[in-house]
Amino acid sequence: MDTDTSSAQALVLAPRLKDQRRRSGLTLEAAARRLELSPAHLSRMESGLRQPSLPVLLGLARLYGTTVSDLLGETTAEPLPIVRADSMEPVPAGGWTYWRAGGTGRAMQALRVHVPPEAQDRLVRVHPGEEWLYVTGGRLRLSLGENVHVLEPGDAAHFDSLVPHRLAAASPGGVDLLFLHTLMQSEAANLCITPQDAKDTKRAEYLT
Repeated sequence: MDTDTSSAQALVLAPRLKDQRRRSGLTLEAAARRLELSPAHLSRMESGLRQPSLPVLLGLARLYGTTVSDLLGETTAEPLPIVRADSMEPVPAGGWTYWRAGGTGRAMQALRVHVPPEAQDRLVRVHPGEEWLYVTGGRLRLSLGENVHVLEPGDAAHFDSLVPHRLAAASPGGVDLLFLHTLMQSEAANLCITPQDAKDTKRAEYLT
């Protein structure tokens, strides 16, 4: 890195380090202690008189609950707002078929879903977040806690995903849905409870 680039980076980084520390409610001494640095060393970084090494920069990002890119003032490209039909590749998972219908890096995920008959029909799910679904074709059997609902085309549901829920096709040709959820990603173990048999557990491979 040349001197001009390094100096420009320091001008951006130094005030961000101080701002992030203050937002975290940490004094200079407390932050330095957690990073195993001297307060004078951290102060020089916050003043732009010293550049942090990569390991120290990573430690600072973890301590302040942010990313190295954010500390460096880097910005990422805004996700494209339009998803064209020909870019929606079908993804088979657990007997269902998914088409990603929204952008990445958002606070919610949008999908088109086809649920064939008997696919994952005994699998109960529970996870943080909210779900919204809209039936576009076929009939859906939606279990929410102790209640069972049958949804027809044009019907919608919006519910807290911490309520144990189960989705199953209630028509011979399966059911087609538009599906939104606020959980970006999770392991299958965090999504599924009370699978009826090992076959159900194996099918819990995709976020629903």
